[in-house]
Order: sequence, then structure tokens, then C-alpha cells
Amino acid sequence: IDRALHGSERLISEGNVEGELAILYSEICKLTLRLSEQADALRSEKLWLSSAMADISHQLRTPLTSMNLTVSMLSAGDIDAEKRIALARELKRTLSRMEWLIEVLLKLAKLDSGTARFESIRVSVAELVERSAEPLLVPMELKGIALETKIGDESFVGDLGWSSEALGNIIKNCMEHTDAGGFIRIKASQTPIFTEITVSDDGKGFLPEDIPHLFERFYKGRNSAPSSIGIGLALSRMVIASQGGTLTAKNGRNGGAEFTIKFYPLGNTSTRADI
Repeated sequence: IDRALHGSERLISEGNVEGELAILYSEICKLTLRLSEQADALRSEKLWLSSAMADISHQLRTPLTSMNLTVSMLSAGDIDAEKRIALARELKRTLSRMEWLIEVLLKLAKLDSGTARFESIRVSVAELVERSAEPLLVPMELKGIALETKIGDESFVGDLGWSSEALGNIIKNCMEHTDAGGFIRIKASQTPIFTEITVSDDGKGFLPEDIPHLFERFYKGRNSAPSSIGIGLALSRMVIASQGGTLTAKNGRNGGAEFTIKFYPLGNTSTRADI
């Protein structure tokens, strides 16, 4: 036991030995194995946390650097009024982006710690889509992207606020990867087993090597926009999974991206997804 505790060797259960001491030895083997697995998990979590902190620091440092440069330019006395207004707008845009980033990181932290509270109310899919798409209607109009919906009276039991956050991130991702004059389609259907929401676009779709990593935090595919941070889809999956649902992504039959959300009835634990 002393050698095992200090990591010099691992106890191996001897299955052919009988008697009370053999039973004790077997239980000690199980205990040391479990402790070893927990230690490995803690080491992995520590490495992940270190990597996540580095990513967060990088994401915050970029807008801070931009803001410092903008403030320095605004402080100069030889710039005209038009240039000053443009710099002030850029500063406001960077501040808004930084505020959004911090809010998303706080939401991820709540989900990680298990302190996020989800309501269990009947949510209309039509209301969910309307609430999720509303902040993006003007940007889509300016880009010439049509939003097409095919939704009836489908509903599910969940949290409207958190679910609109998840769906909004998916719609935003589609908008960023759809060219001018394209479209985004949202369809809903309901079965006795689940309520399904499908979001698709006619963009370039995903590269095959990116698909397994789409929902990883801070992952940026080769076709990602320069301003992409890589946490929107990760947050969406966590929110949906926390409500017992699933979120998957693939390329559509005719090209473009296709996201599928499934919400299952509460209590149907056999279909619930792990975060």
C-alpha cells in the first residue's frame, strides 16, 4: 500500500486467491485504482483549466490592445472631427464585443459550476425562434439574407431564456457563414419522443476535419470569420444538454450547414445527453 500510495507500483487484484484477506486485498486494489483514476482526472482538468485560462487571456488581450491604440489616437490633438467620430465608434464597437465575451464566459462558468438555474415551463417553438432571431434581423437584412421559417404549434418543456441564447448563437453562426443573397431556414417538428428544431443555410458548409470539433470551446475552423472567438456553439450545446437535449451539426444534402436540436420530455433520462 505504501509503494502504491507513492506511485512506485499499482496493486493488481489476484482473482484466484480466496479467504478474508484476499477479499480485503481485492477491495484495497479497487480503492487504489479509483484514487488513481481520480488523480488522473484532476491532472487532466488542471491542464484543461490552464489551457482555457490562456485562451481567455488571449481573447481579452486582443480587444484591450485595440482599445489602447484607439484611446492613444483619440488623445492626439491633430485629428479632425470626422476621424475622432470614427475612432469613438470603433471604441464603442470594441467595448460591446468585450462585454459580450465576458457575458458568455460568465454563462459558461455558471454551467460548469452547476449554478445555472433552468426553468421547466412549456415553451412555444414559434416564440423561441422569434426571440432568438430578433437581434439578428437587422444584420441579416443589411446583408440581404432571407430568414425562412416553417413552424407550427410545436413546443417543449424547458427554459425560454437559456434556449433562446442557444438558438441565437446557432442562427448567428449561420448568418456569419452565409453570403449576401442567401437564406437561413428554421423548421420544427414534434413526435411523441422529442421536439426537433432544424437550422440550415446555403453557405459553404463545414470542412470534414472541422465537424468533430465544432462544439469545442475556442475552436476555430479554417473557414471561421476573423472576428470569431469559438465559444458560441460550445455554449449552445451546453445549454441544450443541460435541459436534456442534444445538438448536432452536419453538412446539408445540397450544401450549407445544418444544425439539429432535439428536446426530450423531462424524465426521459435514457435520451438525455451529457454535457
